[in-house]
Amino acid sequence: MSTECIDPWTGGPQGQALSPGGQYGALASGSCLPPSASASWSLPRWRAYLAAAVLCYINLLNYMNWFIIPGVLLDVQKYFHISDSHAGLLQTVFIGCLLVSAPVFGYLGDRHSRKATLSFGILLWSGAGLSSSFISYQYSWLFFLSRGVVGTGAASYSTIAPTVLGDLFVKDQRTCALAVFYIFIPVGSGLGYVLGSVVAELTGNWRWALRIMPCLDAVALVLLILLVPDLPRGAAEKEEEVAVGPPRSSWCEDVRYLGRNWSFMFSTLGVTAIAFVTGALGFWAPKFLFEARVVHGLQLPCFQEQCGSQDSLIFGALTVATGIIGVILGAEASRRYKKVNPRAEPLICASSLFATAPCLYLALILASRTLLASYVFLALGELLLSCNWAVVADILLSVVVPRCRGTAEALQITVAHILGDAGSPYLTGLISSVLQTGRPNSYLQRFLGLQHSFLCCTFVIVLGGGCFLLTALHLERDQARARQSGKGTLDSKDVASRNTESQGLLSGTSTPAEE
Repeated sequence: MSTECIDPWTGGPQGQALSPGGQYGALASGSCLPPSASASWSLPRWRAYLAAAVLCYINLLNYMNWFIIPGVLLDVQKYFHISDSHAGLLQTVFIGCLLVSAPVFGYLGDRHSRKATLSFGILLWSGAGLSSSFISYQYSWLFFLSRGVVGTGAASYSTIAPTVLGDLFVKDQRTCALAVFYIFIPVGSGLGYVLGSVVAELTGNWRWALRIMPCLDAVALVLLILLVPDLPRGAAEKEEEVAVGPPRSSWCEDVRYLGRNWSFMFSTLGVTAIAFVTGALGFWAPKFLFEARVVHGLQLPCFQEQCGSQDSLIFGALTVATGIIGVILGAEASRRYKKVNPRAEPLICASSLFATAPCLYLALILASRTLLASYVFLALGELLLSCNWAVVADILLSVVVPRCRGTAEALQITVAHILGDAGSPYLTGLISSVLQTGRPNSYLQRFLGLQHSFLCCTFVIVLGGGCFLLTALHLERDQARARQSGKGTLDSKDVASRNTESQGLLSGTSTPAEE
C-alpha cells in the first residue's frame, strides 16, 4: 500500500519533482504530511483573541509571583532574620530553579499536551506559594525551597505560553499579540510590588499577600481549561509548518548555527545586561528607597516585623506605567525608524541603554540629597529599559531562520537569566553586606552599602549598549542569510549537502505520478 504526499494547499497528491531550490519530493513543497496533519485547523477569530487574553492574564500573574516577595522584602527579612546577602539569594534560588526546569518543560511542551503542562505549572506555583505563607520563622531554609518550587512552576509558563500564542496568530497579528504579551512583564512585575505592599499594609501581615495570589491563580486555571484550545503545533500557519518540515536539523546543528550568528550572539549579551540590571533593581529598589527615606528623616526605622512603607507601592506603580509606555514607545520607534535605517532596532536598543546609565547613576547619587529627583531619574531609567522588550524579540526573529527560532529563544532566555537576573540580586546584596562589614550598624551605613553596590549596574548597562552596537554591525548580513535559507538548512554547507542527497534520490527513484 503506497503512501501519497498530500498537498496542504489543494488537498491532492504532491509531485516529487525537484524544486528550483534543489529540494526533492515532499521538501519541494513542504513535507509529506499524513492525512490527519493535512486537514486545516480553523479557529474563529474571537476564540483566538479570547485565548490570547487568557494567556496575557496568566502572564500577568506569573510575573506578579516573581516580584511579590521584593514588595515585602523588609518584612520577610525581619521575620526570618536574614541579611542582605541571604535575602538576595531568595531571587537567585527562584531564577535558578526556573532555569533548571525550563529545558524539561520545553521538551514536554514539544512532545505532549501543552495545555496539560501549563495547568500543571499553575498548580505547582500556586500550591508552593500558598504553603510558603504558613512556614515558621525557624525554617527559613524551607521558605527558600518553596520559592524554588514557585520558580519551577513559572518555568512551564515562560517556556510554553509564547509558542501557544504563536500558533494563534500569523504575521502582523502575531507581532501585535506578542507586543501585548510582553507589556504584561513590567505590568505584572509592578503589580507584584503593589499587591504585596497593599495587602501587608491592610492586613498587618505580609503572608496574606501569598495567600491571595492562589485565588487569582485558580481563576486563571479555570480560564485556561475552558477557553484556551490545545492547538496542533503550527496550527495558525500551516504554510510555515510545510516550509520548515522534516528533515529536521539536530539540536547540535542549531546551536552551531546560532554560535556563528553574530547578531544573535551580541544581542543575547545585550539582553543579558538588561536582565542583570532589572533583576537587581526589581529586587532591591524598594528597600533602597525605604532606607533613603529613613536617612532623610521621612520614615521611622523598622525594628519590628511589620515595616510600613509606601516605597514598594510607588515603585510598583512606576514600573507599571513606565513599562506600558516604554514597550509601546520602543515598538513604534522601531517601526518608524526601520523605514529609513535597516539597522534601526539594535541602534534603538543601544541608544536607550546608553541613556539609561546616567539616569540610573543620578537616581542613586541623588537619593541621599533629594528623593523627588531620585524618583524622577529612576522612572526615566525604567522607561528607557522598557523600550527594549518588544524590539529585542524582533531582532531575534529577523536574524534567525524559522526552524531555529524556538532553540534561539530558549538559549537567549537561559543565558540572560544565568548571567543576568539569577545572580544580580545576590551579588548586589553580597557587595552591600561586604561594604557594611566593620562599619557602625546604622541605617545610614546600610543605605550607603546598598547605594554603592548598585553602582555596578551602571557599568553593566553601558556594556549592554556596546553589545547592541556590535549587533548593528552584523544585522543586515545575518538578516539576508536568514531570508536566503528560510526554507531549508542552516548554512551554505548544509544546503549543499542536502541538495546533493536530493539529486541522488532523484536519479534512483521514480515519482508516484510516473508510476
